[in-house]
Amino acid sequence: MRADKKCDLMKRRRWRIRKKIVGTVERPRMSVRFTHKNIYVQFIDDDAGNTLASVSTRAKSADGLAANAAGAGEIGKLAGDVAKAAGIKTVVFDRSGARFHGKVKALADAAREAGLKI
Repeated sequence: MRADKKCDLMKRRRWRIRKKIVGTVERPRMSVRFTHKNIYVQFIDDDAGNTLASVSTRAKSADGLAANAAGAGEIGKLAGDVAKAAGIKTVVFDRSGARFHGKVKALADAAREAGLKI
C-alpha cells in the first residue's frame, strides 16, 4: 500500500472516531498519540477546549523511555498519576486511530492499574 494512501486511511479513521468521542470536565478525553520516537498523552476538556493535564516521553520525568510497549506501560502509569494529581478519575479513551493492541493496549492497561477508569 502506498504511504499517502495509508496516511489518508489513518486520518479518516481518526476523524470517524473523534466524531463519537467527546470529553467533558467530569470525564475528559484521554488522547493517546504515538510517533516513531515518542508517546504523547493528553487529558482534554472538549467543551472548553482546554488541556487539563499531559505527559509524554519527552518530559524530564519520563527520561529514557522509548515508543515501545514497555515505554507505553511506564507512560500509562505516569499518566494515571498525573491524572490523579489533577483530580481526574474517569476518562474517555481516544486511541487516535491506532488499533487497540500492542502499545495502545499496554498504555491503557497501565493507566487502569494506576487507578483511572476508562
